[in-house]
Amino acid sequence: MTSRYAATTEVPTERTRGEIEHTLRRYGAEGFAYAWEGDEAMIRFRMHGKYIRMMLSLPDKSAFMFTPAKRLRNEADIVKAWEQGCRQIWRALALVVKAKLEAVETGITTFESEFLAHIELPNKQTVGEWMLPQVEQVYLTGGHEMPRLMPGATDG
Repeated sequence: MTSRYAATTEVPTERTRGEIEHTLRRYGAEGFAYAWEGDEAMIRFRMHGKYIRMMLSLPDKSAFMFTPAKRLRNEADIVKAWEQGCRQIWRALALVVKAKLEAVETGITTFESEFLAHIELPNKQTVGEWMLPQVEQVYLTGGHEMPRLMPGATDG
């Protein structure tokens, strides 16, 4: 399914990253970083004494080789369409970050609950990276083989 949110945005990705950083500062972040490699980008920030890392899968340029009408694009049009896809996904990330922080600010949820999957653990994995394979395993076994919550933890 193709996303419609910000599908025609003209806001440059650099401006959106700056907006995300400004939003984080406004809500009390103590640090911010951004990086990219290949087709992945990352924002990382420190807030409430925790590091939060959010990964962003950038669109693959080859996905823009054809128009919606299945006509082959030239190289310049492929780059233009790909850049639009990048702008769109960065706008979506800005929306998510703002929504999460506002939900925390208004008391709908807690910071830890809202960002749980993105909290970076001391081993540099996020909680989501650490837990999701375990959740999948539990579902595969029908819940009969529950993993321990933390290494060294004992069963109740």
